[in-house]
Amino acid sequence: MAVETFELSLSRHAFSPRDAARAGDVWRLFQDAAVIGSSRRGWPPQRYREARSAFVVRSMVVSHHREAAFGQPITARTWVSTFQRDMFSNRQIRLLVAGEPMASTTQRWVHVRQPDLKPVRAVAALRDAFGLQDIDPDVELPAFRPAEGPTFTWSFDVWHTWMDPLDHANHPAYVEWAEEALAQRVVQVGRDPHQVMAIAERVIFRSGVRAGERVTVTTTLMGLTEDGAAVTRHEIRGSDDRLCADAILVRILFDDPEALAALLT
Repeated sequence: MAVETFELSLSRHAFSPRDAARAGDVWRLFQDAAVIGSSRRGWPPQRYREARSAFVVRSMVVSHHREAAFGQPITARTWVSTFQRDMFSNRQIRLLVAGEPMASTTQRWVHVRQPDLKPVRAVAALRDAFGLQDIDPDVELPAFRPAEGPTFTWSFDVWHTWMDPLDHANHPAYVEWAEEALAQRVVQVGRDPHQVMAIAERVIFRSGVRAGERVTVTTTLMGLTEDGAAVTRHEIRGSDDRLCADAILVRILFDDPEALAALLT
């Protein structure tokens, strides 16, 4: 069976003042799991570089089942569930603590050539390495009912030291940008942004962000879940106003679970 299982851990810098792992760092743990899973199937990063190919994330949906504490052993299980047209693959990753779900993701990857990152069919050796498995359904956002609120914007400059091995901002950074935009609003109304607790995310990636760009995040409330969690949409645009990513966050306040939506209206 082409399911890889191994242990991971979160670094101390992944934890907030509430001593809970930040969503962006959980996304980085998912990225580590994907790289290790691929490496165990014979395709480590250096082999992709030698083959002048790579995978880039097209979309990613994450569900957070529980917050991790520092030092807890985390078990990762990962497998590839689809590989369409030799270009588009779904990788499933499940993170567990003491056998119980911590976080789950379905990642939609696109195979590209380097250095121009144009979609291209994978060679047979890569396609055949993974061995498709159909174990769990894809991860999805929780259902929500529509809600409306005002629009908030926040802008910042992208640092050179944020660039990843493909010379653009790594995909977990987009979640952090959306979270910071939300945090800015929470601070404006006098609440502690570290009380914001991750329930789920979905990000669809449209365009890479490079160092030196001025990025603007536009945030709106778009819905409420049955449990009262706020569902926010974040449009992330580059210097030329192109849409770089469309992010949806599902969040509550840890100390007041149903209050976040009211802060966004």
